[in-house]
Amino acid sequence: MSNQEPPKIEFPCENYPVKIMGDAGDELHALVVEVMERHVDGFHTGLISVRDSSKGRFQSLTVMITATGEDQLQAIFQDLKKNPVVRMVL
Repeated sequence: MSNQEPPKIEFPCENYPVKIMGDAGDELHALVVEVMERHVDGFHTGLISVRDSSKGRFQSLTVMITATGEDQLQAIFQDLKKNPVVRMVL
């Protein structure tokens, strides 16, 4: 087993995907828009793709952003995770 470090992300990183899974509905979508507008310069809703679960109870939102640094990503993840409609952020 080697002690290789994972590849480092070079910032700014265009087309960085943030995946959010949570309870389906307008509240999840509104939260994602609010958080992204707060942390991503030039964000617009056209950067969000939505997939419904097979029974429609959950949704997966993928947002493509230009990541500017670790601090920005941590702030996005923290703001999303503190809301109970969000189940997971990747």
